[in-house]
Amino acid sequence: MTTPNAADLLDRAQTEGNPVIDGGTATFVWQGETAPELIGDFNQWGNGRAGAAQLTQSAPGIWTYALELTADAYAEYVFTTDPDEDDERVLDPLNRNQIPNGLGYSNNYFTMPARQPSIFIDFMSNTPQGEITRHAIYHPALVGDDRRDVWLYHPPTDQPVALLVVFDGRDYLRRANITQIVANLIAVHRIQPVALALIHNAGAGRYHEYNATDTVLAQLTELVLPLAYNNLNLLDHDQNPGTWGVMGASMGGQQALYTGLRLPHIFGKVISQAGAFQMSLTDHPSITEAMVRDFPKRDLNIWMDCGTMDWLLPENREMAELMNGRGYDLTYKEHSAGHNYTAWRDMLPEALTTVFPPQG
Repeated sequence: MTTPNAADLLDRAQTEGNPVIDGGTATFVWQGETAPELIGDFNQWGNGRAGAAQLTQSAPGIWTYALELTADAYAEYVFTTDPDEDDERVLDPLNRNQIPNGLGYSNNYFTMPARQPSIFIDFMSNTPQGEITRHAIYHPALVGDDRRDVWLYHPPTDQPVALLVVFDGRDYLRRANITQIVANLIAVHRIQPVALALIHNAGAGRYHEYNATDTVLAQLTELVLPLAYNNLNLLDHDQNPGTWGVMGASMGGQQALYTGLRLPHIFGKVISQAGAFQMSLTDHPSITEAMVRDFPKRDLNIWMDCGTMDWLLPENREMAELMNGRGYDLTYKEHSAGHNYTAWRDMLPEALTTVFPPQG
């Protein structure tokens, strides 16, 4: 393969946007006397074994870095003058595509040519939308604060339905468009109608809240479920055991699986996206791993997914292998992306159709 001319690459980046994509190669271009470093999903944001990527001067004032990716990859990145300092992040002047990263900053992003986001992500015309109402729960035992916001999604049906509890609910609502995806899937009969209880996290206390804690179980059973029963038309979970679901991503994915393992008679369906199953301050296995390995198998329908560029990929593979070895009803999928809500959003339609298939 002929190496592209640096001037031609710069011209293409200025016209087509950065990075310049040829087949499976994405080439980042920078113009200047010196070049910053490059961090993103593809090198674990500079924390991987190779560290931040160093651009090469391909011509006077033109710097490049070529990266091989799968044809359907989605990746986020930024340039930086110091990978250890968030204030040194530099957005790519040749890429207008930007997205908030949830931590007060923005990332650039790009997709490889074969990536095709699901048609169920965006608004579909002539689709009943349901209704979203905002509520709050209060208790002095809540982690970090005595208040937690909860959004309830009322699906467009008069029939009683199952409930899906969503950890990090505000992010799934705003950044993953989950209620629109659910409405679209219901409309085309890809899933059974389902209601949602989207619970905001504890902010700075999120790690402690979602690290396999029984405090969250009490929060659900004593505060969230009564709120949901009072405002939604729900199937009785006592008369229909295991028909409800719980989901989350990263630490929320860990807490979702823990919740299913502890309360399988209520939450028999689990969606865990890039679960942080080994986010322990010690070398001991997480309690969630120990429960899967050592406790009697629970009657659960579990979906797990993780990006191949996600730093949590090894522990998700280990958890999937452990669960398969114990005979769990598990669907595990990997996809060409990193650790972000766009990746999780893109997997939601398949995850929801797997655990909440249409009835009848």
